[in-house]
Amino acid sequence: MYSIHIASEQNVLRVNRPRLVQLAEATLASERVRAADISIALVDDVRIHEINRQFLGHDYPTDVISFLLESASPVRRSAKNLKPQASSPKPLPRGAGKTLGGEIIISVETAVSMAADYGWRPVHELSLYLVHGLLHLCGYDDLSPNEQRVMRKREVEVLAPWKIVPHYAG
Repeated sequence: MYSIHIASEQNVLRVNRPRLVQLAEATLASERVRAADISIALVDDVRIHEINRQFLGHDYPTDVISFLLESASPVRRSAKNLKPQASSPKPLPRGAGKTLGGEIIISVETAVSMAADYGWRPVHELSLYLVHGLLHLCGYDDLSPNEQRVMRKREVEVLAPWKIVPHYAG
């Protein structure tokens, strides 16, 4: 159902790969993604800066970058799919029914630095970046204030079972 591959190209933080795989699988399941093949690269700021410049034209390091390689959905998405129905208390998640292929690049160095700023564990910041990247692959965006609110609400929901409360939610 889900194939999650993690490569660590950093020496900043020792990471628990099985836990990250479980978090990725739980995120995809909560989004009701049908199947996924996701590669996750854990890198330092120098490497993510290179990727950000090369592929997105941004000349600075960042926290997480997602690349959707392929997506298929047997369910046609329309406005009526997104509205609550009489038999459904809330809209379908944006990943519902999709088959995804993608890559997520996460700067562990940025996660460690930002975790210190926010006063929480680096693994929690790293977990937030992973969920954020996966939600991008599912179709969420954070470019407008409204979409950012939707995405952050979803991050909080996905991280709650892991007892992780993002700094912006607390």
